[in-house]
Amino acid sequence: MNLYVGNLAYSVTEDDLRAAFAKYGEVSSVNIIIDRQTGQSKGFGFVEMPLNADADKAIKALNGADLQGRTLKVNQAKPRPSRLSRGPRYD
Repeated sequence: MNLYVGNLAYSVTEDDLRAAFAKYGEVSSVNIIIDRQTGQSKGFGFVEMPLNADADKAIKALNGADLQGRTLKVNQAKPRPSRLSRGPRYD
């Protein structure tokens, strides 16, 4: 299950997030979203857990929990809407 993790402190690393979620089961991937221009965290990320039961335990335990002084928001990630192709991007 793919989990959305919001309200992250900018100092939280992917290793920090992996450690917090690993207490509740196997973590297959962690991705903190980074601003392309500043290189700083945008304050949210995603954690992938292969077993739904473990993901549900993590949601119940970590939603509203404190991590580095911030109250986490954790829930099942919504599917990303598809983008319509409008030609090449020049970021």
